[in-house]
Amino acid sequence: MRHITSALLLSGSLLSGSALAECQNTGNFQQWLNSFKHQATASGIPANLVNNALHNIQYDPSVIELDRSQNTVSQTFLQYAANKANSYRLTNGQRKMREDRPLFQRIERQFGVPAPVLTAYWALESDFGNVTGNVQTLRALATLAYDCRRGSFFHNELMHALRLIQRGDIKVPEMMGAWAGELGQLQFIPSSYNKHAVDYDGDGRRDLIHSRADALASAASLLRQYGWQSRQPWLVEVKVPVQMNWALARLGKKLPVAQWAKQGVTDVSGRPLRTSGNAALLLPMGRNGPAFLAYPNFDVMLRWNKSTVYSTSAAYLASRYAGAGQVRYGNAPIQVLSVAQVKQLQSKLRARGLRVTKIDGIIGEETRRAVRLVQQQMRLPADGYPDLTFFQKL
Repeated sequence: MRHITSALLLSGSLLSGSALAECQNTGNFQQWLNSFKHQATASGIPANLVNNALHNIQYDPSVIELDRSQNTVSQTFLQYAANKANSYRLTNGQRKMREDRPLFQRIERQFGVPAPVLTAYWALESDFGNVTGNVQTLRALATLAYDCRRGSFFHNELMHALRLIQRGDIKVPEMMGAWAGELGQLQFIPSSYNKHAVDYDGDGRRDLIHSRADALASAASLLRQYGWQSRQPWLVEVKVPVQMNWALARLGKKLPVAQWAKQGVTDVSGRPLRTSGNAALLLPMGRNGPAFLAYPNFDVMLRWNKSTVYSTSAAYLASRYAGAGQVRYGNAPIQVLSVAQVKQLQSKLRARGLRVTKIDGIIGEETRRAVRLVQQQMRLPADGYPDLTFFQKL
């Protein structure tokens, strides 16, 4: 089950949980569709293409139901990573990299993105191209474009879908994907498809559904555009000491690796750190849980999907493909709050005047920032992760 439409996060358009409130559609779908057809034709898309593509398109209430009920990741990193980096994905991902080694090598030479990273996204987004979705894309996009909640965004995506047909990249019957319009083996929304897709198998069209060469190279193209640095790390597991300046451990605080070493951070076996450059110390479950140095390439992965849990799990899976071992559980048992307790925590933080826009039970970066501020006020270790002790004090 998809935890979130990652392609929407690709474009930075997914609204916050507070914006998920119901709204009421009061217009007429067919009238709206006729108006859209005129707009599409006026934009330069041939009228016969528009009419043929949107012929008999109907409003789909099941898509609206999915849109209203979507959830972000409520699992901890260890729970989510164990599910996603399972033995099936590890075994099959390694096999895919061996079978397609020449393709991956060619992509890395051109775009700088290594096989483990591309394979991790390939595994998570579509089970290596096996599960790309069975929803009619044009019907889903038209429904969401008409809908009152995010009509402007999906209006643009529907236009891009028609332009993909106009370019000859994809035919109408092939336009099947996820409920929010994501297409292909790497689940690109139409605007990202138009902007970043490449024809890598040389057949004259950019086919992200059937061509793994096109799909993988297009993912690499997107990551390079987002700032991927060739031959640089993305996420490296480390071991943290029992005590240090925990307030430094946040994604927005990159320090030279040598400074992390001075704080007592070591590699997972306790030896001195061997990497260089600047990195943030990422503690997805606080000071007692797993620890990672997050390099600038991890910021690029967060642009693919803004969920820290998803992106950390994708980066961890990529590291496993690159030869890293199974993640450590950390230095001590972790007191995990329930979803209901996190919602209560968020309400209390908001009542203190702190910025918490979503009461959703998810410990995201905004909640972590608020927690860190209160931890500092309470003279607690300010690692930004709310454990049971903090919850009870609050």
